[in-house]
Parts: sequence; C-alpha cells; structure tokens
Amino acid sequence: MIHIIRSAENPVLLPDSSHAWEDMAAFNGSPVHEKRSVHLFYRALGHPEYHDGAFLPLSIIGHTRSSDGIHFGRHTPFITPEEPWERYGCEDPRVTKLGDTFYIFYTALSTFPFSPEGITVGLATTKDLKTIDAKHHITPFNSKAMTLFPEKINGKFAALLSVDTDQPPTHIALALFENESDMWSENYWNEWYADVENHTLDLHKLPGDHIEIGSSPLLTKHGWLLIYSHIYNYGTSEQVFGIEAVLLDIENPRHIIGQTKSPMLVPQEEYERYGMIPNIIFPSGAYIDDDDLHIYYGAADTTICRATVSLNDILDDLLAPPSSLRFERSPENPILSPISEHAWEDKMVFNPAALLEEDGVHLIYRAMGHEDTSVFGYAKLDTESGTKVIERFSEPIYIPRADFEQKYHPGNSGCEDPRITRIGNTYYLCYTAFDGINPPRIALSSISAKDFLERHFEQFSDPILISSPHVDDKDAALFPEKIRGHYVIIHRLQPSIDLNYVSDLSVFDGKNFLTRNPILQPRIGMWDDLKIGLSSTPLKTDHGWLMLYHGVSSADNAYRVGAALLDLKHPEKVIGRTDTPLFEPEMPYEKEGVIPNVVFPCGSVIKDGRIIIYYGGADTVIGVASVSLQAVLDELLDH
Repeated sequence: MIHIIRSAENPVLLPDSSHAWEDMAAFNGSPVHEKRSVHLFYRALGHPEYHDGAFLPLSIIGHTRSSDGIHFGRHTPFITPEEPWERYGCEDPRVTKLGDTFYIFYTALSTFPFSPEGITVGLATTKDLKTIDAKHHITPFNSKAMTLFPEKINGKFAALLSVDTDQPPTHIALALFENESDMWSENYWNEWYADVENHTLDLHKLPGDHIEIGSSPLLTKHGWLLIYSHIYNYGTSEQVFGIEAVLLDIENPRHIIGQTKSPMLVPQEEYERYGMIPNIIFPSGAYIDDDDLHIYYGAADTTICRATVSLNDILDDLLAPPSSLRFERSPENPILSPISEHAWEDKMVFNPAALLEEDGVHLIYRAMGHEDTSVFGYAKLDTESGTKVIERFSEPIYIPRADFEQKYHPGNSGCEDPRITRIGNTYYLCYTAFDGINPPRIALSSISAKDFLERHFEQFSDPILISSPHVDDKDAALFPEKIRGHYVIIHRLQPSIDLNYVSDLSVFDGKNFLTRNPILQPRIGMWDDLKIGLSSTPLKTDHGWLMLYHGVSSADNAYRVGAALLDLKHPEKVIGRTDTPLFEPEMPYEKEGVIPNVVFPCGSVIKDGRIIIYYGGADTVIGVASVSLQAVLDELLDH
C-alpha cells in the first residue's frame, strides 16, 4: 500500500515579491540531486508587463539550490526568452543528467495569444548548472513536457514527450535518437510525428482523461519509474488532478509493467486548493534517496511542494498482479423473483437484508409492484446451504406507515433497502424512507427476537428518522454490538461512508440526528470513483470488522461490491480496502432488468468459513454468492 507524506515545510518554494520576474508564482520545479545538493529549476511568473508587443505575465525558468531538498537559497533567472520560438515564455523545465551534460527541456511559447501551433519544446544544455552552453528548438509540432532518460537505451538517446498536449487527445510517446543532434532535427521529427501512434504509451484509464509527463524517468532495479499527471474528467467542472506512477521496461520503455490503480495524491491541502489556478497539483520532478522517493509538484500554479513515499512501496504496488479473488454465484440463482400474482411484488424483488439464526437464514427484502411503492417481503432459507427458499410470505411484512414514507404524487416512494442487526434479544431494522418529494432519509425500527422468529411482524416498532432533514442520507446499519459502551451506526452521507457513535438510541428525538464523520471516500479513477455506500451490516472477525460496500464507476455507472476492514475497537480506522471489486454484474439477470448492471447486497452472513451475500440483481431479482472469509481477510490485511 502506498503511503505518501507531504512535507511539513510545504510549500518548500514560494514566489519572491522582491523579484519582478517571479512575484506572482514559482511552481512546477524539477530537482537535480548533485554532489550533496539539490538544484531546483522551476517556472517563475511575474506580473503582466509589455513584452515583445504583448501584455502578458511572462514565464521564465528560475534556479535555486538546497542542501536538504526543502530549504532553498537565492533565486536566480536561468532560462529566459531570447529566441523567436520562445519569445513569449519558457515554462515547466525537466532536467536530466546524461554523461557530463544536463539537458533541460522546457515548454517554449512562440505565439500570443497562446495557440497549439505556438506551444512546442525547447532545450537548454549546461555542464555546470551555472551557464547555458546551447539552446535548441526541438519539436515542429504542438508538444510539451519532454524529458530525457538518464541512460542510453540500446545505445540510443531516449526521451518521452507529450504530443498534441493542447489539442487532445494527448499522447505520451517515446523518441529514440542515434545522435544527440537528432533531438533538434526537423526531418527526424517530421518522420517521427507521421508515425506517432507507433511510439505511444497508453496510460489513459477513462475516456475524457488527460495525461502529461511529470518527472524525468528514474532507474530502479525493476524498470523505469515515471511519475506523471493524470487529470480525470479533463475540462469539466469535475476535473481532478492526480499524481500517479507507471513502471516501464528497462529495455523497451513502451512496455508498461505496472501502473498505479488510483492517484497517490490529489488536491487536498489549502496551498493546493487555493492559488492562481485552484485545485491543481502537478508533478514536475522527483529523485531517489535510498528508499525515499521525493516528488516535487506545483500547487495551484503558485508554489512548489514536496511529498515523500517509500520507493519499495511504490514498486510493490506496481508489480503486484491483479487480484483474482471473486464471489462465486450459487447455481440456483436467482433464488427469488417477482410473483405476478402478488401486486405488491409483481415488478421487482431486490436488496435483501439477511440474518443467520439456528433455524436458517432470514431475509427481509425490498419489493415493488407497478404502483412503485417499496415494501418489505420475507423469505427463509435452509440451514444447510443458505440458498434454498423454504418459506416465503404472500403478503408484505412491513409497509409504509409514517408520514415521511407515504406517497404524495406518482413515482417511487416507501421503505427501501433494509439492513437488519441483532443486538442481544432485539432486531434493529435500518432502511431508507422516501416520500418521493424530500431527500431520502434513514429510518429505524425494532422488534424483539422472539416476535420476529415467531413471525409477529406487526410488532415492529413505529419508525423514527435518525438522519438530518433536507440531506440525502441512506445505506445505514447498526453494528451488531456496542463498542466502548456506544451504539455504532454506519451510513452514507454523500459522497462518503460515515460512522457515528451514540450513547443511546433515544438521542434520536426529532432534534438530534446522525452527523458527518467520513471513514471511506470514493477513489478517483477506480471502480468506486462516482459514489459508494454500505452493502450489509458489518461482520465481526478476529482481525476487524469486515464491511462490504457498493461502489459505482463513472466509466459505466455499474454497481460493484468491494470490502474494507475496520479496526475492532475503533471502527472509524480503516485497516485495509480492496483495490479491485470482489463482485460485479456479469450474468444476464444482473446486467438486464429494471436498472441494468447492478449487484447490490444488503445482507451477508458468515457460514462454514465463507461469506455469503444476498443481493439484488438489476433491481429485479435476488441472488446469492459466496467467497472464502480467510481469502478476503488476507487480501485486506495486505492492503
């Protein structure tokens, strides 16, 4: 698992108001670890002035030096616009030492207003990090973020660059040069660009994403490590800048060995969220120091920050094979389907709560008829397999009774998605109450174990609301025991799964409600990036509370199931979380129905060393699946 730590000294480099050339911003720094010093080359921006007939904030490349990589000294200009191809600015340097020469590639701006054809790559070389030996115009087409490998590959100079950066889709591509002078040969680049598809590395994860090279490649024993920028939902109001990593083959860098599954870092701190351009973190350089990988990034296009992560942790993550752990479906699926003779469940039966008792598995399931009112039905499954239906009521056992779950106009309403918990001799039923007008809220009812097992379902107590008004809150359950003398309630308050302690359930008196206390968030770029919510009541194990949860992907809007492990005494602490889903829609009855591509468990039990889930398929039928408990725990404890 990757744990990245921001420097407590962040930002490590700020613009200097005493320098007109960097009094607005100093960001996107590229470090060089040389002779016990860290030289940092960075983009500096001054306030707008007239320059070559244009009024603009001019970017140049600054230089500073540090003994520890955090505390930097005097700032000096290093690369300034001099040539026609860079006349309106020099941006975002990337520095590589190869042999006795430092190659500093940077973005060169030749047109104003800025346009794709005027945004290309420039190169400055130096041997002493003090004076520039030569400058060259590199690409004759739109490109940015070029960087050289610090060693030749199969006897050739090798570089990565972003192509068509300002006229997406962007490619990150590999260029190989027989001779140094090929780097600035227009003939070379014209031939190369005509065949760009055959030079491209495919790092995209989702359509609409944007990628750009971050640091210069770093050589590790397992391959070339490249830190890069992955921008999700690029150009939309939901765009998110993330810092990611990819491991490339040493001999063939176009071959991807491994790629991070989600961002290591996203904008979170104040200095990342507020600045010249808010909510941006952009990795621009990195170096390895023993087992520490130090990543430098621009924050809000204003300052430079540093974060550190274990190199071994990153490599372990990149080399880890995808998990093959999956729930296995019962051959008897679906075990419950709508019954046309029952008006209350002739359209949908789905999302069942489950409770294992000595006499079998008891299901309370959500059902809807063509009036679109959700009620709860009851079925009992056999003790031996937990999959065969041996009893099913012909009438609902729980119907909307309170004002907050009545139907006030045509459309969906009622009692939705039950979760049931036994504490002592009482069953507690949490469900979503919806009147079709106001946001859904969490309702709580209870019944004695004796009345439930004797089928006296009319004894369910009058429901009370435990979540705040005017807030969409659902997917709730009580933990099956008190922790440190408190009831523990888990629920989903968008966008997170939240956890609350309450001393007594009587606190929910119409004035006090559940509050926001997030323990789990959607993960950008992963199968659960759009939204998440509790699946079933948490299950107690020797290693922690096992919490199954559903996640929805922005890529296809499908509902999948994953797991998290919570600390036994402090369940707000997450011990582990699966990177890949343990269950997803695959069968026709999960992919086709009232709401396609949905698997949605509300109930689970542990039986004979296996976790059995009871789930709604496509919001239409109910299925069963199981997996080894120990295998799931091993997966979670490894993450």
